[in-house]
This record gives sequence, C-alpha cells and structure tokens, in this order.
Amino acid sequence: MTVTPATTKTDNEADAQATAAEESGAAAGDTAAQTPEGSQNHAEKAPLSKEPLTDEAEAEDGDSDELGDELDDDVPPVAPVRTGIGAGAAAVVSGALGLASLTGTWTGKILSERETLLGQIKTAQGGSASAQIHEIYGDSWHTTAAVNGGFALLALLVGAFVLARPAFGAPGAPPQPVWVRAVALGGLVLGAIGLLLSVGMYFDLFATLPSTGS
Repeated sequence: MTVTPATTKTDNEADAQATAAEESGAAAGDTAAQTPEGSQNHAEKAPLSKEPLTDEAEAEDGDSDELGDELDDDVPPVAPVRTGIGAGAAAVVSGALGLASLTGTWTGKILSERETLLGQIKTAQGGSASAQIHEIYGDSWHTTAAVNGGFALLALLVGAFVLARPAFGAPGAPPQPVWVRAVALGGLVLGAIGLLLSVGMYFDLFATLPSTGS
C-alpha cells in the first residue's frame, strides 16, 4: 500500500517547516534584541535639537538688554579736559593790577616826579604862589591819579573777561575752578575801588589843592 510513504513524507515536511519557523523566530529575536541598542546608539550620536526659548527666557533676555541700555545711558559722556592755565593767569593779573591801582606803581612815581621837575622849571623864573602850587604839585598829583586809574581800568577789563569767558565757551566744557573765579572777582573789586579813587583824586573830589588865600 502507498499510505506509509505519504505519511513519512508529510512528517518530514512538518519537521522542516518547524525547523524553519524556529530559525525565523530566532532571527527575529536577534533582530529585536539588536534594535534597542541600535536605536540607543543612534540617539546618542544624534545632535541635540535647539529648543525655542520660552516666554520666561525671552522676558529675562529682554530685561537684560534693557538693563544694559540703561547702564549705557547713565554713563556720562567724557568731557574735554580743560587745564585752565590761561584763565588762572588772567585772574592773577587782574588781582595784581587792582592792587597796584590802590598802592601805586613805579611808572606812576616816575611820571609824577617828571611833572614836578617840569613845574619847577616853569616857575624858576618867577610866578605866583598859586601857579607854583598848580605846576609843581597839582600836575604831579593828577598824573599819579591818571596812572593809577589806568591800572584800575585794566584790572576791571581783565577780571570781567575771566568771569564772562565761560558764557562764550563750548556748551559741554567743564566749569572754571573756584580759585580762578575768586581771584578774578577780587581783581574786579580792587579795580573798581581803585578807579573810583583815581577819578576822585584827578578831579579833586576828595581833596583840593591848597590855596594861598588871595
């Protein structure tokens, strides 16, 4: 009969299919076991994606920028450095001129003595007492007052120039030192007093020439 061979063939085919299924399952298991490791390695090698900033991070970034802008605005601009040598020298000159107008100068003394000498020469040949007083003493007196008044006027002009100079300078220039303004103001005051006294002495307002009584 042909039944036994057919049964043997069928069993062989079943065994072959079972063996193939086992091999396929083992291969699938190896593939499944290798897949997580490969995914993990791929995940480790993949670059990190840059996440967008959140609203809080953007707010902090904006606050830092605003703070930096405020700090930049608070920094004052660098002003040009002024030495003040010229203004200081002019202030000292003004004070010296004002003091000289009150105490007298070598120039005024020389001119006064010259007028005295000329008066003596004019009255040597004779003259009235009033003429001698006028020529010898009056001209000398008025010459000294005129010279002192000239120094007082110079002190006024220089002192006023030093005090008024910042008003015509650059807008961003630093102010003058305090001592410069103080000395210039002192020269201005001394010059004003000296000019007042000189004008009064020149026009005989404070004292008059002596008279002979005739």
